[in-house]
Amino acid sequence: MKTQGKTVWITGASSGIGEALAYEFAKEKANIVISARREDELLRVQKNCLQYSDNCMILPLDLSQSSGFSTLVKKVIDKFGQIDFLINNGGISQRSLVEDTDISIDRKVFEVNFFGTIAFTKAVLPYMLDKKNGHISVVSSLTGKFGFPLRSAYSASKHALQGYFETLRAETSGRGIKTCIIIPGRIKTNVSINAITANGKIHNKMDEGQSKAMLPEKAAKKIIRAIKNGKREVLVGGSDVLLAYIRRFIPSLYYYIVTKVKAE
Repeated sequence: MKTQGKTVWITGASSGIGEALAYEFAKEKANIVISARREDELLRVQKNCLQYSDNCMILPLDLSQSSGFSTLVKKVIDKFGQIDFLINNGGISQRSLVEDTDISIDRKVFEVNFFGTIAFTKAVLPYMLDKKNGHISVVSSLTGKFGFPLRSAYSASKHALQGYFETLRAETSGRGIKTCIIIPGRIKTNVSINAITANGKIHNKMDEGQSKAMLPEKAAKKIIRAIKNGKREVLVGGSDVLLAYIRRFIPSLYYYIVTKVKAE
């Protein structure tokens, strides 16, 4: 699956995995569309992308505000004629106990991670179906495979994405659309630092062990390889991804491990 000259739209592209993906696709001479809330950071990423690709378009967006998605999609279609790859990477994480977390925080996490992502996908999908060609990726999480302390709404939102995009894959598999669910473990990004707490404030702390985790540049290469190879699902990370297999094959050990996680 070649990406040169193809149009790739990445959400959450102002940092972390999204930023790294933008650079890798730019190196392959794709047409890049990058979106996130912070326009200043997008401008920085765009400048770096233009070292490799002649086309890098900025379209700031907030996944919690879906009313303008169709307008943004039309801008991309008007410029490039088609959206070949959509990578739903944007989202927020959470660090708080269930008992302490107001329901408004749960709703906020779902509004961004789930409803925002599917609304954005629904805005792009008709153009792909019309062309009978397209690839949709969604970045889930290991916690989309199992629950984990301090991440109740985050984990639930990722579980929801798993079910939704597996359904989308089944419904569109014979219509020229491919779907890949990307499941990162620990990647050295600011996801835990930017996570929201029980009262909606920023966690402002990196998870233990994350500072030594896989670099986003390496994760991006693995993700692109999986997309090109037509993978339906890909685990990305270090030894931490073994927990997915432990949960599946030795559930009693998984239950023991998660009870030992410190609730900070």
